[in-house]
Amino acid sequence: MQKKEVKLSQQEIKQYNWRVWKLAISCIVFFILLITFTAFGLFGSLPPFRDLENPKSNQASEIISSDKQILGTYYVQNRSSVTYKQLSPYIVNALVATEDNRFYNHSGIDFQRSISIIFYNLIGSHQGGSTITQQLAKNMFNGGGSHNPFVRITQKLKELIISVQLERHYTKQEILTMYLNTVDFGAYNTYGIKSAARTYFNTTPDKLNADQAALLVGMLNAPGLYSPIRHPKAAVSRRNLVLERMQTEGYLTSGQVDELKEQPLNLDFQRIDHNEGLAQYFRAVLKKQVQKILVDKNIAKPDGTPYDLDRDGLRIYTTIDATMQGYAEESQREYMRKLQAQFNDHWRGHSLWREIRNYKLLLDEGMHRSDRYKELKSEGKSDDEIKENFNTPDTVNLFTWRGDIDTVMKPIDSIVYCKLLLRNSLMSMDPTTGEIKAWVGGINFEHFQYDQVMDGARQVGSTAKPFTYAVAIDNGFSPCMEVNNVPDTIRYPGSPPWCPRSGRTETIPGMLTLREALAHSQNWITAHVMKLVTPVPVVELIKKMGVTSDVPPYPSICLGSFDASVYDMTGAYCVFANHGVWTQPTFLLRIEDRNGNVLYTNHTQVKQAMNEQTAYVMTDMMKAVIKDGTGARMGFTYHLYNPIAGKTGTPNDNSDGWFVGMTPQLVTGVWTGCEDRDVHFRTERLGEGANTALPIFALYMQKVYANPALGIKKNVDFDPPKGGVSITLDCNQYNQQAKGTNEVDKKLEF
Repeated sequence: MQKKEVKLSQQEIKQYNWRVWKLAISCIVFFILLITFTAFGLFGSLPPFRDLENPKSNQASEIISSDKQILGTYYVQNRSSVTYKQLSPYIVNALVATEDNRFYNHSGIDFQRSISIIFYNLIGSHQGGSTITQQLAKNMFNGGGSHNPFVRITQKLKELIISVQLERHYTKQEILTMYLNTVDFGAYNTYGIKSAARTYFNTTPDKLNADQAALLVGMLNAPGLYSPIRHPKAAVSRRNLVLERMQTEGYLTSGQVDELKEQPLNLDFQRIDHNEGLAQYFRAVLKKQVQKILVDKNIAKPDGTPYDLDRDGLRIYTTIDATMQGYAEESQREYMRKLQAQFNDHWRGHSLWREIRNYKLLLDEGMHRSDRYKELKSEGKSDDEIKENFNTPDTVNLFTWRGDIDTVMKPIDSIVYCKLLLRNSLMSMDPTTGEIKAWVGGINFEHFQYDQVMDGARQVGSTAKPFTYAVAIDNGFSPCMEVNNVPDTIRYPGSPPWCPRSGRTETIPGMLTLREALAHSQNWITAHVMKLVTPVPVVELIKKMGVTSDVPPYPSICLGSFDASVYDMTGAYCVFANHGVWTQPTFLLRIEDRNGNVLYTNHTQVKQAMNEQTAYVMTDMMKAVIKDGTGARMGFTYHLYNPIAGKTGTPNDNSDGWFVGMTPQLVTGVWTGCEDRDVHFRTERLGEGANTALPIFALYMQKVYANPALGIKKNVDFDPPKGGVSITLDCNQYNQQAKGTNEVDKKLEF
């Protein structure tokens, strides 16, 4: 049966067309009304124009070295910004080809697809058709997408308005740059193209090649799904799709794409973490100092709110040289691995209970300071239950010089293990400017976060002897003056009679010059000099040279009975190398906001702490320490025969090993010891600073000298005073001058 054909009249056709037009016009009017209501804040306020000019985002603050390397960042989100000129053309082209191929032709909204997105979202079907500008608006001002269809529609409307505003106030290049600075790249809190390039390829955004750019852009759609770390096959497939789109848009040829598709991922993955990278200890100290400066100097943002180091994208310029910092850390790892093996062998077969003083007390203190103890205590565990827990085998993570290990042992034994780990710190600085070039605060920041450079004051031992000799030289003593190396008891008001001990093997009998006594670190002659100059002038000099810890005016300070930090001792020795001038050790140059405005500039304190001639004579005397004294292994082991001055230090019981070395351009202090002073080498041969600290200095200087780009010249000697030297340094000449006179006797009666 044939269907009857229905014919519409002209009037009916007109009515039908009018209904369609009414529906279309209504939809347009409705859309315009929605846009209008959104613009007037009916669905929530829009960001003001000021926020569009200065978009808010959590941006990491960068720590910048003197050689323009990024040492690390402080962040909530690991995000750092770049400019358009710092972007590889490949990353820009890959982004446009993949995310918004009409980007350069629209004004923030691509009407060919934008309207459909609203309806797709209404029915719960997610469509990724937003323009790059809309995605930027979402990332910067509108937060994540809601699962509520109505809320998501209002969010989309806001994005449309913000997109238009962004396009009006920014160029296309600026929008692309802002977008790449804000997007999430997944792994380990990585935000922005700068962090992504560094994390996945250990490079900068301007050096990204085509396949690297394609991989990173491919991740934007789903950072977890296309992670090259967790899902390498999916990442390769997605990368290749991006490459094909770059070909479609004319950015790559088919031959280039075919070749690039065959490339492996070629990752150089660098996990960016607060506990990783160079200068972790320094970065922790710096953060506290910068936060203190911002508060003390009342430095705030234009709106009056305080700066947040983790969110406000500050740029912190430091004196640390990244290359030298790397050399310092390498030298520590290289030697401490060997020294720890010596230490372990040295104690093997010996009873820790019998031979370590206060051993039980040390374990109890270690247990009470541990996180495990605090956690058990917070759970309401009794002391007996906690003790049982510490004596029950468990899985523990331990630091070793071959890498971290997970092993099963009693937690109390892990405390013993840590107590027997040698610690080490180093600071290296320019004696003229006071700028600190390297700072190694400990052996592993993840496991042991206490900084031993600034906070870890320890007994300085014989590194204090030059202070006493400097007072003597300043009072007219000659480095060639001879003293009989015999015990000399000092009776000084306010302290009991005192005479230092001097071991049989370390004592050189007979008459020695002051230069020889200092070079071979002779205690009796040093005490005799202290008897003549008295303690108070020595304390006054030590303070002038920048030592901030307590130094009581007792005779024993001539042998280093007081505590001081590596920071203070290195700064003090710079006085000898810098013509008697103390320059405050400095590690911070300036702080800038994210726009480059200078918020703070550091000004270094400088003062004359010592007579210039005295400083030069002391430097000459300490060169003898290296040439044929306690630091002689600098030459015969490490083959450093160039002008180097310095002093080793080993306090009682070998609890601390010190060496402070000086060259005209660099002064470096090194300390080695265990966490507790009662744990140490049992013999001076192994525990002396010449064995525990000097080798790290030597390895460090070898690396520094081998790199001419650093400008540290090997064969430059210390400059004499401009007015010359009136003190005779040649002892043969001195003896001829003194022949037939009683000059030496007079000096001894001073």
